[in-house]
Amino acid sequence: MTHPAHPVEDLCAAGRELYERALREGHIAAADAAGAPCLADAGLLRPAVDDTGRLEPVPPAAALHRLLRTAENRIAEERDRAVRLAETFEPLMRIDGRWTESTADTPTLRLLDGNARINAAITEAMAQASRELLSIQPYTARKAAAVRDVTRRRDQALLDRGGRIRTIYQHTLRHAPDIIAYQEQLDGDHQVRTLDEVTDRLIVVDGEVAFLPANADGSLALEVRHPALLRHFLTTFDRLWHLATPMYPHAVHKPSVNGITPRQRAIAALLVEGHTDAVIADRLGMNVRTARLHIAKLAATLGSASRAQLGYLIGRSGVLDPDR
Repeated sequence: MTHPAHPVEDLCAAGRELYERALREGHIAAADAAGAPCLADAGLLRPAVDDTGRLEPVPPAAALHRLLRTAENRIAEERDRAVRLAETFEPLMRIDGRWTESTADTPTLRLLDGNARINAAITEAMAQASRELLSIQPYTARKAAAVRDVTRRRDQALLDRGGRIRTIYQHTLRHAPDIIAYQEQLDGDHQVRTLDEVTDRLIVVDGEVAFLPANADGSLALEVRHPALLRHFLTTFDRLWHLATPMYPHAVHKPSVNGITPRQRAIAALLVEGHTDAVIADRLGMNVRTARLHIAKLAATLGSASRAQLGYLIGRSGVLDPDR
């Protein structure tokens, strides 16, 4: 009987039973896996180094992290595709003779050029908002005092109208003095959570308009009013929000496990993926020197004598187990 195709998140009964057995026993015979090829296809089983007739289970934590990273990459690719589509069609929509005057005044996609125009568009949208501001704020150089003051005034105005604000930062900003001071200055329903890694900057106002970078240096932004894209952004934000750790108004701190800090666990996940120190530092919002210090401490804790051994010890240690 042909094994029916299915996504890994809907693991079939035969595949689940076989994978659980492999985890309990440490390995299974390759012939036993013939009835559940979905396990090998999903990367949950791999050939043993010393016996090609035997399959060993990939640790669930490592498999989950890889699969989540794949999902996040798909989201990022779709967002990049949306930007490219906007850049292609925005000038074409302007010359479309079938547009009515009212449609031309409020295009579903608009490219904003320059920080002044971008900030003016966000301020205008915020002035009309009454419900909720959602934002994802990756690590960047600190804002100038004047820019922070403008942002604070428009955020506070929304809170005064009974709206709420939810913001996601990177973990590296949990103790940043200017971030903490900014939250304490606001009065109203505003919450902050943090993740090890976040997407590029995203601002969604009242679920009706979103702003996101349209190039690498942020000098171009895309203003989005298309309902399908807005639903996508709202769904992405809510999923990240539920994965994030509360920072304000009530902070939650993830505990160290066996001497390994949450920051070191995040680095361990990227090491297992084979990333360089520079890439790890960039993705976690820290400098390379700090990343290397964390890697050295992680290696010392696990008793690793080399980079290759460190990856092996991370997988064996269970440090990436999501239940920890």
